[in-house]
Amino acid sequence: MDLLEAYIDGWRRHDVQAVLDTLADDCVVIEAYGPTYRGKARVAQWMSQWFAAGGSVDRWELTSQASAGSTLVAEWQFECTWLGKSGAFDGATVARVTDGRIDYLREYSTSAELYDWTGIWR
Repeated sequence: MDLLEAYIDGWRRHDVQAVLDTLADDCVVIEAYGPTYRGKARVAQWMSQWFAAGGSVDRWELTSQASAGSTLVAEWQFECTWLGKSGAFDGATVARVTDGRIDYLREYSTSAELYDWTGIWR
């Protein structure tokens, strides 16, 4: 889990190189809403442009985590600012590690606020 924690910490600190240090050269990173970045160079381009455009990771906190073999799984709470607007959502990451680097990382996000079901559909 140290590798996934380092990846997330790099984003929190807005440190592109720290994130790249966790990734395999031929990695695949898939954001929750669809964009796919293939290779470290593309991840570097994405991050640099996102931060340069004013993007800010304001909070990214792991709430649970597990690993099995080369697979890492974590749930988290995420908050960011994009184009002057704050946003937040709960999400999860599934990652695969090969030779000490993340070679595949896919994020998932909640699509609505969580609530306790009461027996009546909303």
